[in-house]
Amino acid sequence: MTKNTDNAPAEAREWPALGPIVSSAHLASGALPALSEFEFGLILVSHAFHRWMVRGMAAAGVPDLSPLDVLVLHSVNHRGKGKKLADICLVLNVEDTHLVTYSVKKLERLKLVKSGRTGKEKTVAVTAEGEAACLRYRAIREQLLVRAVRGLGLDESALSQIASNMRALSGHYDQAARSAASL
Repeated sequence: MTKNTDNAPAEAREWPALGPIVSSAHLASGALPALSEFEFGLILVSHAFHRWMVRGMAAAGVPDLSPLDVLVLHSVNHRGKGKKLADICLVLNVEDTHLVTYSVKKLERLKLVKSGRTGKEKTVAVTAEGEAACLRYRAIREQLLVRAVRGLGLDESALSQIASNMRALSGHYDQAARSAASL
């Protein structure tokens, strides 16, 4: 067997099995190390996605938005009809309503959304300027992100299945959070 030394050629080194790639080995040492791998991937993807949303929207001409602001804008623009604050929170899985309320106020100041009422319920609708910003974001997304991801040759149905599994896992994390809160 060849010794594992730093000055040996790369081909001659023995590399120990790395095991799962995780951020917290103490969590991966439990019964389901693959869940720790998923969580590390989720950490990396969520931070990268947040960076993308902010920079993508800035490239579309709307700088200084937070990731939540961008999500709220796209959610309000979805299907072109007004949304209730509670529905925005539900769809985005945001527990703290005041965070979405703050985003809506910020987007209103920027004239990207407008508030209204349906009966006693406050609603939020996208403005023409907000819709235009979403369309510019979409065009930039197609050029910079979609084109690159398509170049990977990923099977779209496999990507869709990953998304479905992530939504299912989100329910388990929510239930575990409720259980932890009751301890």
